[in-house]
Parts: sequence; structure tokens; C-alpha cells
Amino acid sequence: MAPSPTKILLAAPRGYCAGVDRAVQTVEHALSLYGAPVYVRKEIVHNKHVVEELRGRGAIFVEEETEVPKGATVVFSAHGVAPSVHENAAARNLFAIDATCPLVTKVHVEAKKFALEGYTIVLIGHAGHEEVEGTMGEAPDHIVLIETEEDVERLEVEDPEKLAYISQTTLSVDETRAIINKLRAKFPAMIGPRTDDICYATTNRQAAVKQMAVHCDLVLVIGSRNSSNSNRLVEVAREHGAASHLIDNSTQVLDEWLEGVGVLGITSGASAPEGLVLDLVEFFRARGTTQVEEFEVIKEDVRFMLPKTIRQALAAQSA
Repeated sequence: MAPSPTKILLAAPRGYCAGVDRAVQTVEHALSLYGAPVYVRKEIVHNKHVVEELRGRGAIFVEEETEVPKGATVVFSAHGVAPSVHENAAARNLFAIDATCPLVTKVHVEAKKFALEGYTIVLIGHAGHEEVEGTMGEAPDHIVLIETEEDVERLEVEDPEKLAYISQTTLSVDETRAIINKLRAKFPAMIGPRTDDICYATTNRQAAVKQMAVHCDLVLVIGSRNSSNSNRLVEVAREHGAASHLIDNSTQVLDEWLEGVGVLGITSGASAPEGLVLDLVEFFRARGTTQVEEFEVIKEDVRFMLPKTIRQALAAQSA
């Protein structure tokens, strides 16, 4: 008999956040309104399953907007883009639809504001992540990227009295707080955004895993390798006493992980569809697990409006 847990706890909230839902719907509507192909710069969200599904419907994913044929329709991903990308798109006469998450846009606005006021801006984030590249593009001469507390120790700035910080939206809540505290200790005059940059969904999913992990022998996180928030959920589960692994789907579950596991926790990153969670639950039910319970920590009811371009086109269509 293949090993299977006695009980499954399903973290709530989990899965799609409002920004991801908005971005995926944007591509779906663009395909139905304007027809295939619709080009998408980078992965619309960091999830293999979602990208493959949209590719099957006629979306073409490219690395840069310069690869998109002149005059074609292009969607910018939920992670945001630098101003230079908008400029390139305009120069190529692209019909650009911006699916940037509004919470990422908030960070871009903060970056521009602090730069205009003459601040050196410390951006807490992961080098190479699309969101970080887009944010840094707003004020490249003003922004310094740091990733760890050790980076704070090495950080030197021209004027410690004119320092501000912002952060990537999908980081570890606890790690980011520790970095900010270290920055404040070193640079007491530092200022920050009026509200936390880490998005509500990242915060809520981490809070749910923190509370659930103490009841679990193992936590499986559904999400793709390049999903920052999914990777943070694995770290949070391990930090709170459970073994944890990141998987794209049920086919990646290894029997050796399940040896001696009584209670299994399942969650999913903010770009993972709920169908993948249901498939994983069915995978374990087929192995004999009968107890499946929701472990609800916070109720979410956040919704974002679709981009204005899409809303207007849908209104015109139904008029």
C-alpha cells in the first residue's frame, strides 16, 4: 500500500489572489475580444499550469516587448514593467494592455514619489525577479536593492538623512520585518510607505501556514519554482515545525515524503489555480485518506477591477 496521511488540513486562504485573478482574466478577455494571437510579455503569473492553459487558447509568451510584431496586442504581466517597456511598446505601435497588480503599481508610485523628493530608496527584494526589475526601472538612479540582513550591514548611502525603503510584494513577512528593523537601527531617519508593501494575499497565506504547520507532519505547497510567494510558504512551514515541499501538481509527490505522516497540510501559492488543490486531495483520497478539513485563518473578499481597456471593450460589446 502506498503511504497516505490519516488527515488533510487545507489552509485557507490559499491560491489565487485578486491580482492574479485579474491578470488571468485580462488575457482571457483579450483573446475573446481581439482574437488570437495575443502576446504576453513574460509569464502573466508565475504558474506553469496557467501559462500552458493560456498558450493553448492562443496566447504567445515572449521575454521582451521588442519581440512582439508591430501593431499587435500585448499584455503586460501582473508583476509590472519599467517605464522603458511602455515606451518601447508605444514606439512599436503595440496595443498594450497593462495587467500589473494594483498593489505592485502602488510600489511603483512610491518609488517615483520618493525619487522626486530626492531620497535614496532601499528596495527590499530578490534580484532578477520581474517585479523588482519593473520597480527599479521607475527610478534606476535612486534605488539600491538589498536582499538580506547582511546586505544592510554593508549598505552605505550618501545622505543617511534622506533614505526611504520600499519592498517587493511577495516576500517573507518575518524576514522583511527583520530587515526593516535592522535598517531603522542603522538609519534612524529612514522613512517608508504609509502602508506595508507586502501584499494582503502574501501576508494572509503565510499567516495561515504558520498556524497550520504546528498541527502537521508535512505541508505540501502547490506552486511553480519561479513563484516567490510559493517558495516563501515552504520556508514558513519549515520554520514552524513541519517538513515541506513545493510541487506543481500531484504527479510530483514522492512516497518517501509520506512515511510516518499522520497529518498533511496543503496550501497553494497566489498564482496556483484551485483545481490543482482539488486534484491533490483526490490523489490522497484514492490512496485511502478520508479526513479532509479546511483550516481557515482569515476570510478574504478582495477584488480588483479589470484594466480600463478591457472594461470599456466589454461594455461596448454588450451595448
